[in-house]
Amino acid sequence: MLAKIKKSNFLRNMMIFFTILGPGIVTGSVDNDVGGITTYSVAAATYGYGLIWTLIPAFVVLFVVQEMNARMGIITGKGLADLIRENAGVKITFFIFVGLLFADILNTTTEFAGVAGSMQIFGVSKYIAVPLVAFGVWVLVVKGTYSIAEKIFLGFSVALLSYIAAAFMGHPNWNEVGSAIIKPKMQYDFAYISTIIGMIGTTIAPWMQFYMQSAVIEKKLTWKDYKFTVLDVFVGCTATVVVAFFIMVACASTLYVNGHGTEINDASDAAMALTPFAGALASQVFAFGLFIASIFAAVILPVATAFYVCEAFGFEAGIDKKWHEAPQFYWLYTIIIIVSAGIILLPNAPLILISLWSQRINGMILPVVLICMMIIINKKDVMGEHVNKKFANIIGWGTVVILLGLVGILIVSPFLS
Repeated sequence: MLAKIKKSNFLRNMMIFFTILGPGIVTGSVDNDVGGITTYSVAAATYGYGLIWTLIPAFVVLFVVQEMNARMGIITGKGLADLIRENAGVKITFFIFVGLLFADILNTTTEFAGVAGSMQIFGVSKYIAVPLVAFGVWVLVVKGTYSIAEKIFLGFSVALLSYIAAAFMGHPNWNEVGSAIIKPKMQYDFAYISTIIGMIGTTIAPWMQFYMQSAVIEKKLTWKDYKFTVLDVFVGCTATVVVAFFIMVACASTLYVNGHGTEINDASDAAMALTPFAGALASQVFAFGLFIASIFAAVILPVATAFYVCEAFGFEAGIDKKWHEAPQFYWLYTIIIIVSAGIILLPNAPLILISLWSQRINGMILPVVLICMMIIINKKDVMGEHVNKKFANIIGWGTVVILLGLVGILIVSPFLS
């Protein structure tokens, strides 16, 4: 009898979990966008297995920050933009979100660059691939619902596991991989340290925090759903780090081993460079993962941007609303798609420069967003008894310090060069 009750409780909990499943996994998976894949690919092609250990602290930071977003969304029923406006004032909110909007247009442009680069490997011109993808993602959001979109997003998340296959095709030395994780060999030169900071920084982007919280609200989750939401966040963070791990293994076991690290500038370069060492199939699998990640982020990024900008200034927003119910949301989403895709179609568009500046602006804005989060989540008049515990505060404020160090490096690096 007791066994039947336990089985019944387990099945009920699993049903609840699969109902709640979505925000954490989607947000975590989309973290492996073109910028993330490029960062991991270049790091592994340059340093081999030597930087894989950084994925462990990156996982901890990602999980703690995303849990805070989920908790704030559940307790307050408000998005992060709403809370920042209420607690920081309109002026500060305006400057934060102007910077975020500019950065996210550049970020979305980078995602369409990923579409163009990955499809080029399959022999498809960017003038065909980019307009088709842009129209497809626009239709998905404008004509679909959150429920439909989320199911498609979860499918994209599963497709990113193709990087596992690409890694095994490179025939990695697993003993060296294990040794690099257990006994990391630190270097203290500028390039190595800045790469570490970049890897941790790419794990959390400003727009992710807004999307996570808005997704929790879109699903109308309550405190009774909290433990399942945390599990969802944990699974999403794990999937993120697993994909990043195999991307690094794929590039380290082929490009680094064969001395091609300096030739890799972006993720599509890495995909093409795999062919001589792991075969054409490995290159195509890597390119397929890049294509999926590009589409995934090309949907989520503009949605998140339109959502938090509208939310910050009091406009209606949400995929489940009709165009006439949230015109500002849909117009902003449409404009971001058109501008970002249009830039990619320009001849000789400075894509590497765009990608570089999108990461720089992200790095400069993220500490500001996290400081706002840390202040808000520790306010008892906002969170009641659900304010941060000591561990979350240590990780949260520690991340702020690290990211402020990243901003310092970004400012000083041109002078050092």
